[in-house]
Amino acid sequence: MSYCVNPECQNRQNSNTAKFCLNCGFNLLLRQRYRPIELLGRGGFGKTFLAIDEDIPSLPHCAVKQFYFYDRDPEIFNKAVELFRQEAVRLDELGKHPQIPTLLACFEQEGHIYLVQEFIEGATLKQELDKSVYDEEQIWQVLQDLLAVLQFIHDKRVIHRDIKPENIIRRQSDNKLVLIDFGIAKLLTDSAILRSATLIGSQDYVAPEQMRGKVFPASDLYSLGVTCVRLMTQVPPLDMYDCNNERWWWREFLPKATSISEELGEILDKLLQTRLTQRYSFATEVLDDIKAALDIRHQHLLAPTKPIAPALNNSDNSADINALPTPDSPILPTNAVANSAEIFPFSVTSNLDHTLISAQGINYTKLRDFLSNKNWKEADRETWGLMCQCLSQQPGTQLEISQIYQIPCEDLQTVDRLWLHYSQGRFGFSVQKQIYESVKGDYIRFCDRVNWQTYNSATTLGQIKFSQQAPIGHLPSRSWVGGIQWLRHLDALSAKLTECDNNAACKL
Repeated sequence: MSYCVNPECQNRQNSNTAKFCLNCGFNLLLRQRYRPIELLGRGGFGKTFLAIDEDIPSLPHCAVKQFYFYDRDPEIFNKAVELFRQEAVRLDELGKHPQIPTLLACFEQEGHIYLVQEFIEGATLKQELDKSVYDEEQIWQVLQDLLAVLQFIHDKRVIHRDIKPENIIRRQSDNKLVLIDFGIAKLLTDSAILRSATLIGSQDYVAPEQMRGKVFPASDLYSLGVTCVRLMTQVPPLDMYDCNNERWWWREFLPKATSISEELGEILDKLLQTRLTQRYSFATEVLDDIKAALDIRHQHLLAPTKPIAPALNNSDNSADINALPTPDSPILPTNAVANSAEIFPFSVTSNLDHTLISAQGINYTKLRDFLSNKNWKEADRETWGLMCQCLSQQPGTQLEISQIYQIPCEDLQTVDRLWLHYSQGRFGFSVQKQIYESVKGDYIRFCDRVNWQTYNSATTLGQIKFSQQAPIGHLPSRSWVGGIQWLRHLDALSAKLTECDNNAACKL
């Protein structure tokens, strides 16, 4: 079937051998060789058609782009053709990269400008996203594949301006990602030849400076970052952006039970910075950080693991809790051999004696029993009750930040010590403190690391995983924290634990 590309035509379908449209008389063969057969898409400056190249015996497919002109002034049109041919030279250079479609032809016919490019057989990332979200390994692959392409085009002094899942195709023949839709619209728009209000780029993905008419290589990097968080969440980008605080909250929209590494999170956060000075400037900078991050992950995978202390006898509620981790014994998850990439690179120490002491005469045996039997949910609820009890508050009272400083060191450290011991170093306030300090007090990154929600409501407790396999630092939960400054509770808790450690050291 032949498809008429005349914008005014009302009946576009014709036979596959027709030379002229039966409805409007428009020439169906472009440049006497390219036969459009299907509309692939349309934008603010033109349409894209699937076509057959009838000059080649195998009749290969190609993509034909038709550009709109709203001003019929011959002088303006001739200028457009001249600019078009100049820009086509750059597109021809870009097409030499194996992940950019090859330019096949550019020409003017019957008052329209056409661009013919290699047709890439495969699905767009948008089509893939409609089926399922991407995991971390897929995002690493997307970044590495596309950053190399961006480095190439930026070296040619070209900025794509419209990076989004719809413009990235996974080529069927080799599974490589191909960046498409390098148009001439940028030059024509800047020259006021196309519709003056045309914005190059999709609003959901464009960088802030691009919305103001300024573009840099970093603008493409921003759009790539937005593309990645869209692929991980299936959520429209603008739904993940807080305009009031100019900050992305994409971690909040990750599917349940999904966590990403700190290294990938940091790279995505830097790609998404609204200020140019805080964002990556060039693709090579991102690639360098990716290489460093993947090297660290590879080292963790190859690192030998130390044997884990034998499991405690759950029936012995008087189990000794002297076997706390030491500086020479890194904290490992119980399944460290199977998941050595998740080794927690910190250690927790304690200078206290190992008895269930309390400044308030509180009995901690119930908490000990819950923990020794791996009843994590009951232990978490008991922890909240004990925190309230040592502050003479009613059970279930959410504690203000100022009250954290009033918790007696003996009680805080006893609770912490019990969690550390019975989780084999996975859970406890000390673990959370070290993670928080390792991310330099960034609460968003901390929550991403321990898989907590970054908002505080009654529904957040439902996201807690009461299992030994929960992320390191995931427990105890922050269910006991309240007040308008709840976001600062780790500042107070970390400071209090440091104070208690210092006091204990002075007593030795």
